[in-house]
Amino acid sequence: MAIHEYGVTDFQYIAAGAAILASGGGGSYCDAVNVLQELAATGWKGTVPVQDYDGMTNCCVLALMGSPDAADCMTLADVENSIANTVSTFEQATGATLGCVIPVEIGAINSIVPLLAAAKSGNAIQWVVDGDGAGRAVPELPQTTYGGSASLATSPCSLANDTGPTSIMQSATLHAETAALIESLAGGIVSAFGSFSGIALWPSNPSNGFALTGNYLAGTLSQTWALGQFLVTSAMPPTTAQVALRIVNLTGRAATPIITNFYITGVTQSTTSGSLDTGIIRLDSTPDPNSSTETHYLYTLNESLIMYSSLSSVPDIIAPDSICYYSESNGRGFSNATDDLAGYFDPGTGKSTGRPVSVIKVDAAPKLYKATGVAASFAGLLRSIGYAGALPYSG
Repeated sequence: MAIHEYGVTDFQYIAAGAAILASGGGGSYCDAVNVLQELAATGWKGTVPVQDYDGMTNCCVLALMGSPDAADCMTLADVENSIANTVSTFEQATGATLGCVIPVEIGAINSIVPLLAAAKSGNAIQWVVDGDGAGRAVPELPQTTYGGSASLATSPCSLANDTGPTSIMQSATLHAETAALIESLAGGIVSAFGSFSGIALWPSNPSNGFALTGNYLAGTLSQTWALGQFLVTSAMPPTTAQVALRIVNLTGRAATPIITNFYITGVTQSTTSGSLDTGIIRLDSTPDPNSSTETHYLYTLNESLIMYSSLSSVPDIIAPDSICYYSESNGRGFSNATDDLAGYFDPGTGKSTGRPVSVIKVDAAPKLYKATGVAASFAGLLRSIGYAGALPYSG
């Protein structure tokens, strides 16, 4: 079993890789950069072991849930408090002390949340599982391999806010049969907490035979690290084609540039009652949409779900395939969070900042789209934003 030892620099690589692979979601890359800079400034010099699940350690899925825009300007204290409150609530609910945790998805924030949990736990959480439940970020819990498992119970599910140790913590523990029911219940609680919250669920311990085994996508955290290292250590920003090829080599999944060096010329966003940021992103071939010869529209629910072209009668990309942002201007990816988009679209002027944006299609992992209920869950989300056509892999 390969064991990776990741420190602060490695966390930064992971955030950079995740900012591309997350399909526009999983938390703000700007926030992740700031949080990790704060961590480095504390003088923490430790490492966190990352390895495959051993099938004998108490584990759960650990993440932040809700609106990235509500969590704008997130601090290290926000993350640490959310994690500590959530883990404490979850351990009380399960009666089992956690030895490791696993990300819910790939994301600039949600890939590093379990790492931060282990780093700041005083060795209580000893390591992090090298994997996640989707190989991308997802809007809701049912769109994961965890949600598609018959043996891995979703509950108990614990949520807690980011209240510090001198204040009264707000928390809740939910019990429901399915990930869809937990999602529905959790959405209202997260909204009451201020539209983002810590969340711990899908326990794996002796009571269920350590049921995480075989129910996650293995190796995705180390793949994300490798992509981020490639980006951060490159002397010059790689081309979009080079990034796509790197993704193929690392993940074994097809990655295809769909548009290269376009410009974000329009952004419409709002937050739903379930604490999801919903929006439409317009991309044009020139910074001025009036002179553009080609336009694409990208529809989001936190994550990017579908992209259309003005030149085609069928969508460019449809979830569960990933719609991944990359910019050759700085060699980085980004998310749909407002602070990330601000580098490419100025909301004050309503115009492109002139920095180019590429979009790479990354095929969904077979284990994701074959998991029970995942395709149907994505179909429901797409219907909610107006698409009722066929999904990839449905034939």
